[in-house]
Amino acid sequence: MASCSVEHDGRGPLRSEHAQRAVSCGQLFRSVRASIEPNQSQEPHPAVERDDRFNTTHRIALLVTPTITKIETTEFAYELEDQGPTPDGFHMVYEPGGSFTRHLFGVRVYTDEGVTGEYVGGNSPGMAQINQFADFLVGKNPLDRERHWSEIKRAMRKYDRMGIGPIDIALWDFAGRYHDAPIHELLGTYRERIPAYASTYFGDRNGGLDSPEAYADFAAECLDMGYPGFKIHPWGGQWRDTDEVIETVHAVGERVGDEMELMLDPACQLETFGDALRVGKACDEQDFFWYEDPYRDGGISQHSHRKLRQQLKTPILQTEHVRGLEPLTDFIAAEATDFVRADPEYDGGITGAIKRARVAEGFGLDVEFHAPGPAQRQCLAAIRNTNYYEMALVGPKTSNTTPPIYACDYDDQLGSIDDEGTVGIQDGPGLGVRYDWDFIEENKTGRRIYN
Repeated sequence: MASCSVEHDGRGPLRSEHAQRAVSCGQLFRSVRASIEPNQSQEPHPAVERDDRFNTTHRIALLVTPTITKIETTEFAYELEDQGPTPDGFHMVYEPGGSFTRHLFGVRVYTDEGVTGEYVGGNSPGMAQINQFADFLVGKNPLDRERHWSEIKRAMRKYDRMGIGPIDIALWDFAGRYHDAPIHELLGTYRERIPAYASTYFGDRNGGLDSPEAYADFAAECLDMGYPGFKIHPWGGQWRDTDEVIETVHAVGERVGDEMELMLDPACQLETFGDALRVGKACDEQDFFWYEDPYRDGGISQHSHRKLRQQLKTPILQTEHVRGLEPLTDFIAAEATDFVRADPEYDGGITGAIKRARVAEGFGLDVEFHAPGPAQRQCLAAIRNTNYYEMALVGPKTSNTTPPIYACDYDDQLGSIDDEGTVGIQDGPGLGVRYDWDFIEENKTGRRIYN
């Protein structure tokens, strides 16, 4: 297990807090039970049905149920050095001497138990959706995640539901802290470590990943570090060149293909089905492990990806951009993908991501989680049908975009793997990490409070 723990989180020792809460709950349980259970010489109180053996315990449980008292979202900013946007502004790439300001959000769900669920991530569109349902959650039991997920899913039916993820993850973090257990233990632990693949930045023209040879050199570097897999994100926008992508597939395959599993993710950059087919044939020749989101349909056309599968031997990985459990299930049933994608932030939190994993399992397929993060690791620890952890985004001359928000030894950088090329799973309560809320407060750019 990873060593990052949640012993202290700014509110005193968390395990001691949990123990104190347990003692107080136990005292309350005995007190309430004494007040509502008649002794042998008394007639039963009208409110107590003595023939229901679970009635007393159930009534006590209702009295000690935790309640959400406040939800807080905090926007903050941090700088990324030696990075800048592609000419179209849609991707981050290596840019020596450059600097880019990135914005993220810290989410906290407060309860009357003194235990708070936390998550840091998200984006502005998702936070806008939280504005529409946060008030619904205030006053509710934070442990009723499945009910809340269902109600908010219905309420957000006109949108992509990206706002559910950060809140649901924070509710799972609360549950872990409340029960003094890591999330994967609540889900049911399957593994303690998982292999990672190096997932590159997009190509640049600035001296980083700027040629097929540069990708091959970096793949060899990652192999030497112990990575068992390597995924190429090629060039985009006005830098896009299908022939160069094909050259890169061959350059990397010829350099390390006999020793690493290789993947390609054009991120829907290829302009035509024909381009996608040409690049896919190159992946076939180099025996790539998967081919992901190749072209401009946006990764959502069942028909076209089924047709692409029929003409390639390289497995297709789709559904990163298919929102919702039912459309995902339809995509699989249409035989439009070989591997399934899930992301707790994109797909309705840990609740939604685990649902996607179980659907994939039912079809006999593997689910590969998108992006790195503590929520992803907790999910992967509880799933059998998965192969890799995505260490993204990495490059030879710049660090990952992970913000400096961890007050523990958790990180997601190129050097975060062990000698076997694996990452561990946090075993502290909840997500198993401690966030640096002082850093978030010092770099705060906005806040919304719901109570």
